[in-house]
Amino acid sequence: MPEHSKVALGVVLKNIHRLARHPWIYSKLAALQGEKWLFNRFYPPSKEGLARRIRQVSLRITDLCNLRCHTCGQWGDQGFLRGQDLKEFKKQEVPAARYLEVFEDLVRQGHHPPIYLWGGEPMLYEGALEVIDTASKLGLPVSIATNGTRIAGFAERLVKAPLFLMQVSIDGPTAALHNQARPGVGGANNFADIQAGLAAVRQARDRNGSGGLPLIASLTTISRENFRYLVDIYDAFRDKVDLFVFYLSWWIDRKNARAHAEDFSRRFGFVPTRPWGWVGDWRPDDYQEMSRQLRELLKRSRSWSAPPVTIIPSILGEEDLRTYYTDHRARFGFDRCLSIYQVVEINSNGDLSPCRDYHDYVVGNIKEATITELWNSPAYRDFRRSLATDGLMPVCSRCCGLMGY
Repeated sequence: MPEHSKVALGVVLKNIHRLARHPWIYSKLAALQGEKWLFNRFYPPSKEGLARRIRQVSLRITDLCNLRCHTCGQWGDQGFLRGQDLKEFKKQEVPAARYLEVFEDLVRQGHHPPIYLWGGEPMLYEGALEVIDTASKLGLPVSIATNGTRIAGFAERLVKAPLFLMQVSIDGPTAALHNQARPGVGGANNFADIQAGLAAVRQARDRNGSGGLPLIASLTTISRENFRYLVDIYDAFRDKVDLFVFYLSWWIDRKNARAHAEDFSRRFGFVPTRPWGWVGDWRPDDYQEMSRQLRELLKRSRSWSAPPVTIIPSILGEEDLRTYYTDHRARFGFDRCLSIYQVVEINSNGDLSPCRDYHDYVVGNIKEATITELWNSPAYRDFRRSLATDGLMPVCSRCCGLMGY
């Protein structure tokens, strides 16, 4: 059975009282996770490239972002969006009305997937609240990954929708460390935005009796700058969030980026560009300390009153961590991509791709077709067939779609 990312048992048990009050959400999450566990039964290796039910729709709803986080493959130090025309990005965005048409088509066709909004910064998309409201009314649970921008001002509306899950990126326990890892354009204080946003959502949640929604998660991208302070992040925010997620950084080295370009070109006939945004030296310089930090996180989260911790991918121990950051070929059992059979990835301009982080391959555009029309289209099936017959590509071994989904 292929490995896949796992939600820690503590996350489920400690938040089940909230989810139990929302069976329209719980049932969809259970179906998604159940299909992961039984993936080989549902999808034995096949040359057909056909997929079944759409289990998640992931919208990179805007490319606009007010931060320049060092570990980001889009706007970071080597990001593939750096130097691009922001006005052109804005002009090409999918209108909110089109997203609503696409959601209605999903429901008519028997798909009821959770909707995941990210970016860029999703709250910089002007129709974000409209998308969240309408998807929720259609019974499609919405989650967002946000840096905290505009959350304080929109808190009441997010709670009333209700938003299912609000994931807030937190990369340091103090303003100095967090803002160093996630610098704002023009010197904005993102740490202050996070503090205000978390407080506003918690207050709105208490006022509105929303059944504990949205769940609030802290997302930390582990990097060379913050790996010594992971426990400090936990302690600083344990009374402000419901759960913690710590990600090992997604990355690729230059050698494997070149190998990927050759492999991808052989398979699909053109040269990819996206992987070069994820080339970076984000590895820690003390794997023993990193391992100690991760184990201490799990220890502190064990008590029933403590917010739970998930580490993605679930790699512990000094040697395995060293391998993760120094040997791009090591996959730790993640030998099949589940997400290309369960998730659609839609870029801000409407392009639909099988891949979240490395979305050079496009199967169509939702401005011109629905998701259900593209889901098992010849181009989509060709991509799945390629990975089924020729195996994973070099870039896949450090991809959120493979190891983080």
